[in-house]
Amino acid sequence: MTAPGGPAPLILTLGMDGDSFARLDTLRRAHFPPERNFLPAHLTLFHHLPGDDPAGIAAGLREVQAGRSRPLLRATGLRFLGKGVAYGFDAPALAEVRAALAARWTAYLTPQDRQPFRPHVTIQNKAAPAEARALLERLEAGFEPFRMLGESLLLWRYLGGPWQPLGEFPFKR
Repeated sequence: MTAPGGPAPLILTLGMDGDSFARLDTLRRAHFPPERNFLPAHLTLFHHLPGDDPAGIAAGLREVQAGRSRPLLRATGLRFLGKGVAYGFDAPALAEVRAALAARWTAYLTPQDRQPFRPHVTIQNKAAPAEARALLERLEAGFEPFRMLGESLLLWRYLGGPWQPLGEFPFKR
């Protein structure tokens, strides 16, 4: 685990197919408070990996991911987050990848990253609860399940708001 005052932690997300990313990022830009929206749409696998060993984390990603095909995800509905809204996904193949990584990194995982994996993409957060509830109702009224392909794993360094890209690890095509 990164020591206090040490290197900033690392974050692992899923790189999405272009159409799905464009769809979700457009929604995020439209509904996330602009003064707090430092990031494009993303699906986080791990929120806090040790920042002092990015090369070791990258090596683990390559080993676990070797030979794995692009995971298929299915949007199953919307989730109310109290002060925001997210699209929830069913993602068995991605859950397998995450479980293999979690087993490898057990000693490093924070309580948040030890929680059961519930894949989602947040399109609104830090909004007034009434505003979030209204958005949820609007989006639920027109919701239709859709498919998304995971293209890669993306490794980032957390910089207190924005994230610094450290590497992309593509799935097999």
